[in-house]
Amino acid sequence: MNFVEELKWRGMIHDIMPGTEDQLQKRMASAYIGFDPTADSLHIGHLVGVMMLKHFQRAGHRPIALVGGATGMIGDPSMKSQERNLLDEKTLRKNQEAIKMQLSKFLDFESDIPNKAVMVNNYDWTKDYSFLNFIRDIGKYITVNYMMSKDSVKKRLSSESSEGMSFTEFSYQLLQAYDFLFLYENYDCCLQMGGSDQWGNITTGTELIRKKANGDAFALTCPLITKADGGKFGKTESGNVWLDKRYTSPYKFYQFWLNVSDADAEKFIKIFTAITREEIEQLVTEQNAAPHLRPLQKRLAKEVTLMVHSQEEYDAAVEASQILFGGSTSEVLKKLDETTLLDVFAGVSLHEIAKEELNNGIKAVDLLVEKAAVFPSKGEMRKMVQSGGVSINKEKLTSPDASINLSYLLGEKYILIQKGKKNYFLLIAK
Repeated sequence: MNFVEELKWRGMIHDIMPGTEDQLQKRMASAYIGFDPTADSLHIGHLVGVMMLKHFQRAGHRPIALVGGATGMIGDPSMKSQERNLLDEKTLRKNQEAIKMQLSKFLDFESDIPNKAVMVNNYDWTKDYSFLNFIRDIGKYITVNYMMSKDSVKKRLSSESSEGMSFTEFSYQLLQAYDFLFLYENYDCCLQMGGSDQWGNITTGTELIRKKANGDAFALTCPLITKADGGKFGKTESGNVWLDKRYTSPYKFYQFWLNVSDADAEKFIKIFTAITREEIEQLVTEQNAAPHLRPLQKRLAKEVTLMVHSQEEYDAAVEASQILFGGSTSEVLKKLDETTLLDVFAGVSLHEIAKEELNNGIKAVDLLVEKAAVFPSKGEMRKMVQSGGVSINKEKLTSPDASINLSYLLGEKYILIQKGKKNYFLLIAK
């Protein structure tokens, strides 16, 4: 597998330094991508870089995941308008371990293959490097003029909303360049990859290696992912879509991919999966023939959810998705954890009831008219029950006088009411 060719047809190359492809065809090479450790989970915005490393390893090369423990304490000025908060070492170490766990689902860190993945933290080779030694050993090779010419610096300095750039942030470029030099000298790493906004920082590293080590190093960047409608990729109304299920449930994660537009699905399936070109072309043909069946979105959602989560969590997400739109059963409903239940029914009408009302049982008609205003009148409710239009927890209500008690509670807290085909109400017992 030719790594550069693979990225090209997938639409994953923005800039590439001349000679990169030739270098990768000579021998097994090492390349790195940096990950910001300011959270204990990656989000889907990081997945492009993760997939680049995955393809790199598939092509027989060695991927290096660099956790920016040192640079994370400073903050990259690229694409930012202000400085960020700095983290302490304990938090950085905790975040590093969490990130490695997530990356290990994509990269092989454990086996005996010669190109097994490596994780490093730049804090380890930076923490004991004195400021005087750093500016003497490294700073003298890169001129201020060269650093000022970078887009990330120019944009920040010329922005009206910016308060300028601190020396701390200005030094980020030099620290990242030193990372590349360190990995070049200690890990035989000849290539750095990243998003297109990182081109300036990466090429500073190649320049430092050329000047200080008299070596050849290379740069490759991927496009920043955008949606077809111009919106920002990976952001929802509730914020980032995280890889950790504590922050984004597998159901919500699956739904994100399932609901992308047709144009985005065709683009994203190339970037965010390892499916072959032939299989993707077949899926595109199927999509064009029957777009309402959405084969691209379904396959995309399946592949990414399986990689990030598990078969079990994928199956549960599919089952949960059918609760609203398919003929799912009460058994499926009872299996949902609270987070998924609330995600599935986000936006439905909520009604609070007193839990003690259920202690001795209460007639359904009294519950849904007097205690929770699901129906405006008892007459209307009785009529709808007779026509088979009312369900409680996905089971048809056969009598308006049926007794509803504590056994009906989902997760000891919720009761789901369905009125007609599409109207749902969630009762919360408190």
